[in-house]
Amino acid sequence: MRRQILALDPQSYQRHLIHGENRIWSETNCYVDLWIELLHGYGFEPMAALPFALGIDFEGDQWTFYKFPLADLDALYGADVQELNIWRTLIDHVCEQVGQGRPVLVELDSFYLPDTAGTAYKLGHVKTTVAVNAIDLDERYLGYFHNQGYFALTDEDFVRIFHLNGLPDPHVLPPYVEFVKFRAQDKLHGAELLNASLQLLTKHLRQLPKQNPFAAFQQRLQRDVDWLMQEPIETFHQYSFASLRQLGSCFELCATYLQWLQAQGQNNLEAPTAAFLEIANAAKTFQFQLARAMNRKKPLDLAPIEAMGQHWEGALGQLRRQYG
Repeated sequence: MRRQILALDPQSYQRHLIHGENRIWSETNCYVDLWIELLHGYGFEPMAALPFALGIDFEGDQWTFYKFPLADLDALYGADVQELNIWRTLIDHVCEQVGQGRPVLVELDSFYLPDTAGTAYKLGHVKTTVAVNAIDLDERYLGYFHNQGYFALTDEDFVRIFHLNGLPDPHVLPPYVEFVKFRAQDKLHGAELLNASLQLLTKHLRQLPKQNPFAAFQQRLQRDVDWLMQEPIETFHQYSFASLRQLGSCFELCATYLQWLQAQGQNNLEAPTAAFLEIANAAKTFQFQLARAMNRKKPLDLAPIEAMGQHWEGALGQLRRQYG
């Protein structure tokens, strides 16, 4: 018997516009992307929950791996997220919770996720988080949100991803798993959703980094350049994901949030929106420049990082004055 929460078909599913074709960064990170689509699948507007993106910081060896704060999801959508204690087999717990109408957020191996074809599927073992919406043991079927959309896997992938082909390996720890209980009565609409989102905006503006994070990033990158020049291209991909992709995609989400506010009637947001888009574009361009510098063993001009910092100060200064 198939257990399914939302009546979705991977073939006809229409992903959220944040994952549209005209984005600067087509993906953010697995946790944020799946929440965007999970909320969208439930009929919620995930853009209202984006104020948290303003608080991204440089953490010393990476930019913040940013995520929707669970308290924000609860405030806007009545989403109660709880950790799932794995004391039986993983598949038993997934069937139980999905059967009760609760999406299950679980870390899985991308090696068995068909939607990662060309990057990880059958190529590399990469941990990622999906949100399970449907499961059928007899048909060996899993319907799940991941990255930019809603997908399904079957047959051998199903067997492998749940380790059904043998006894559990005692040396493999269970994954981190959460489940979501949506309280339908707490769903906000229209002016209520906007007002709640603006309250979150004020909260997150008060929690911004005390110092310009781009200055710290520029100093660290200056030290890392010589080391990167001696590293293989795989190191570039890891370094870029932890830094340029995180900051670039996050500030594009900041711009998206301000565009949503403007659509709700908020004024005087054109300048900070443009500044965040400049950062997102500059990070994408700088990513290519870094790759070329590593390939050619050539010096790298770090001036674009300083320019991003200037955009950051200008945009957040205005938002503080307007909403802080």
